[in-house]
Amino acid sequence: MRSRSPNFHPVSLPGDPPGGRRAIAVWTIGVSVYFVAVIFRTSLGVAGLDAADRFHVNASALSTFSILQLLAYAGMQIPVGLLVDRLGTKKVLAMGVVLFTAGQVGFAFSPSYGMALASRALLGCGDAMTFISVLRLGTRWFPARRSPLVAQLAGLVGMAGNLVSTLVLARLLHGVGWTAAFGGSAFAGVVVLVLLLLFLKDHPEGFEPEPSPHHGSAYVRRQIAASWREPGTRLGLWVHFTTQFPAMVFLLLWGLPFLVQAQGLSRATAGELLTLVVLSNMVVGLVYGQIVARHHAARLPLALGTVGATAVVWAATLLYPGTHAPMWLLVVLCTVLGACGPASMIGFDFARPANPPERQGTASGITNMGGFIASMTTLLAIGVLLDATGDDYTLAFSAVFVLQALGLSQILRLRKQAARRERERLVASRVETVHVPA
Repeated sequence: MRSRSPNFHPVSLPGDPPGGRRAIAVWTIGVSVYFVAVIFRTSLGVAGLDAADRFHVNASALSTFSILQLLAYAGMQIPVGLLVDRLGTKKVLAMGVVLFTAGQVGFAFSPSYGMALASRALLGCGDAMTFISVLRLGTRWFPARRSPLVAQLAGLVGMAGNLVSTLVLARLLHGVGWTAAFGGSAFAGVVVLVLLLLFLKDHPEGFEPEPSPHHGSAYVRRQIAASWREPGTRLGLWVHFTTQFPAMVFLLLWGLPFLVQAQGLSRATAGELLTLVVLSNMVVGLVYGQIVARHHAARLPLALGTVGATAVVWAATLLYPGTHAPMWLLVVLCTVLGACGPASMIGFDFARPANPPERQGTASGITNMGGFIASMTTLLAIGVLLDATGDDYTLAFSAVFVLQALGLSQILRLRKQAARRERERLVASRVETVHVPA
């Protein structure tokens, strides 16, 4: 067998895919599906007031759109991971496109609040099938050492989708109206579905994964149990849990009310600060991806540093003496929140080397649940606390610190177990791949 560099990334793959131009072309098709899914996912963020008027609902009912969509997304993660392991990337992505496009069309033409809720849930189910599939596509087409950068680039493309919904869909909504804006945007789903069906392949020729049985509930239980037993999978889940939710909650629902009602900003200025979160995310994602790809040991310091910085800047903003925090502090807050998404991607860099290729989808699904569970919990907690305290944002946003403390305790508990297990797998992989002369 061929020898490998002692510095190779500790991921077990059926050979190491060569990457190259064809890999980039195939991966681009897959990530374009994720790009469209994020546009659809975040489209409600620019249409909240319009939705309230269209469906004649109050703020609590309006927040149900976001919570239900995240609930569908989080609940689908393990089933989607199992489907990716069983059916492959192309089939799962195709199902996802059909579902989230149908959800977007349904939302465009919904005559009632109930049908609109069902449409967002359908969209959430389809959206849930995209990111894990794109991660799997990257591991099948690119060398293992490129995995951290490829994953961060996928996240960056997702944030670009967020920008499109903020800058483009918002203008369409107010220019051509609700039905035309949402119905017209659904055409993007049709385009990526055609590209996917015509050109996407699960893996390069000669790099097929070894066949494994995929039968019945016993297989499902084995996949989930084997992934969960790995400390790296659990550490990945808690890293994702602890890092992602502050920015997700801010962008998805509570950022605009906080900036306008608690900080006294205009809607235009608040929108600019939300855009800053997205732009910061894109820049930091490139930096984190390069650092982790070159210095694998930097994973945990980057994740913990992001958690610490987020907690400090939130505390400074909420406890700042006076009626409102100064603009420079709000800019710092939004810039730091931009690091939350890239830091959450590091969770996959713990789960990936902990699992063999046939469990990558399942392990990614478990990891991806973390941040969305934390986001749903925080969305609900902030809403309840705002109602209970008469819109006291300082007390309501204290929920952020509670969940950060919970996640941090689990990260610190699991870090040594995961590091030890990863070293064992690395040593075993080197023994298998280094040629011993006869």
